[in-house]
Amino acid sequence: MQLSNNTILLTGGTSGIGLELLRQLYERNNQMLVTSRNETHLTKVQKEFPRITTLVCDLSDSNSVSQFIDKCLIRHRNVNVLINNAGIQYNYSWIDEKDGFKKISTEIRVNFTSPMQIAYGVLPILLQQESAAIVNISSGLALAPKKSAPIYCATKSAMHNATKALRYQLENTSVRVFEIIPPPVDTAMNEGDKKGKISPQQVVNEFLRNLQSNKLESNIGKIKWFRLIQRLSPALADHMKKNDL
Repeated sequence: MQLSNNTILLTGGTSGIGLELLRQLYERNNQMLVTSRNETHLTKVQKEFPRITTLVCDLSDSNSVSQFIDKCLIRHRNVNVLINNAGIQYNYSWIDEKDGFKKISTEIRVNFTSPMQIAYGVLPILLQQESAAIVNISSGLALAPKKSAPIYCATKSAMHNATKALRYQLENTSVRVFEIIPPPVDTAMNEGDKKGKISPQQVVNEFLRNLQSNKLESNIGKIKWFRLIQRLSPALADHMKKNDL
């Protein structure tokens, strides 16, 4: 997959991994369409990257997602890469939480339902391109869950398996399906978490090397070692993630 001269639709491109993806892909002469639910954040990012196109889309709102897909189908039919990056994580105890119904539904929609609907919605555009890609970002927590975030872990596991299944469906088309599986990353989502986090730059650097060589699954950093541990001792792997080690 070439790293330049693409038209890339990037969700959640105003912070964290998304902002680093924007920075590195913008520098490689790609046309970037960047989404966020926060118009103020988009305006700020566009001042730094003036050639981008910004699109407001709230992944927690099904109507906003539908309108966003319609806009892409009408105005942005040259998109050849979709990067589903946006996500949220809630850490809480079900015993103590008083707003669980809302948190559960929101986390599922933002992390899984909406990204899948966007991929399905823009697929007709991607299939028309000579070379195209869908990139989904999951998590090491897709492989084994931590106890403080059951819904987040479940959505990332769903993303992991849906990505593999979609890859099988599209293997005879022009659309390649990639997955980024990062360890804990030093972003606002993981603020206050344990030490040992890697930077968004490290994630993106490793992913882009893999993308260029068409490596479909990017096990980033220590996820490579975790997968080895998981094969050798599933119980140890589960214990490590349960306690967020």
